[in-house]
Amino acid sequence: MKQAVMFGAGNIGRGFIGALLERSGWHVTFADVVEPLLNAINTDKHYTVHILDQVCDNWEIENISAVSSIGPDIVPAIASCDLVTTAVGPVVIPRIAKPIAEGIKARMAAGNKSIMNIVCCENGIRVTSKLKADVMALLNEAETAFADECIGFADCAVDRICPKPSYDNPLDAAVEQYMEWDVERSAWKGEPLEIMGMTYVDNLMACLERKLFTLNSGHAICAYLGALRGRETILESIQDPVVGDIVHAAMRESGEGLIKEFSFDPEAHHAYVERIFSRFHNPHLKDEVSRVGREPIRKLSPMDRLIKPLTTTYNYGLPVDHMIFGAAAALHFNCPEDSQSVEMNEKIQAEGVSAALAAYSGLQADHPLFGRILDVYRALAVAKR
Repeated sequence: MKQAVMFGAGNIGRGFIGALLERSGWHVTFADVVEPLLNAINTDKHYTVHILDQVCDNWEIENISAVSSIGPDIVPAIASCDLVTTAVGPVVIPRIAKPIAEGIKARMAAGNKSIMNIVCCENGIRVTSKLKADVMALLNEAETAFADECIGFADCAVDRICPKPSYDNPLDAAVEQYMEWDVERSAWKGEPLEIMGMTYVDNLMACLERKLFTLNSGHAICAYLGALRGRETILESIQDPVVGDIVHAAMRESGEGLIKEFSFDPEAHHAYVERIFSRFHNPHLKDEVSRVGREPIRKLSPMDRLIKPLTTTYNYGLPVDHMIFGAAAALHFNCPEDSQSVEMNEKIQAEGVSAALAAYSGLQADHPLFGRILDVYRALAVAKR
């Protein structure tokens, strides 16, 4: 039986990637730092994935176990598995480089030359490649040669809304029916594997930016504007005519940038935008704006979901009037439970919003978009009083 190590036993790890692997006949070992969660997995050895959509369903997940990602059992688990996946968040990715490197060393010491692939299933651009650099930095010359021969590091694009669950069984997870898991064919080592929901693609950047410019961007704009309007969930936000109209228009604007960037078929991409927009209206997904909006500093960075679509579309000379609301509203995001939100608000209080925008977005003060974002920020400040 194929063995997978899934770093991250949260809702995405259990409800999306881990569940697809288990449903494909794999044994999934979850690796995490939350001891009560690990104990529950090893004790119950079962949870339910609740698929909440127009047609609802339940998946019973049973072929599972768990280890601490910072404990002694993680290295032998990696040393003997066929696939490593992650759903820990880009900020945590550098921290798992060491156990993965130690696992590769253990494989080499044991003479295990079977192929193992590593796929980071994160909301980010080429996160697996960044992890590879961190892992390789921990290997010597012989170990690097072994990894080059036997270990694949494949970037991917993932797309599935996995809201925070609230079930009697804390292991149960909630997901929407829609899903995409696109893995870069050229970076995959060895024969392709038949895994439910996984598709091998040649042009991964087109998949990554299509999702970033559409789902991630629209989701974030909806959350930040919804928070400003006092909405608690994405559903409440998107049903607010003010928010919904801006989000839809922004997604259409970023779509025009994508069509130019990747020569997408306009009709097909417009249909994709409408499909993504309709997902925000799923009445079963009580996705909190506080969850979607967390880590605003990361989401305001030059290559992420608010600034990259904005600058790309602007550079083609296309309208960005509605996309600007995303960055402007993100600068208003105030969630005391989120460390990045706290840090951002402290910087704005101490140095002003211009300094924060310059520090996080990479935009210079003389860039035409810089002043336009600040204008909308100020207008939103007036509107929320």
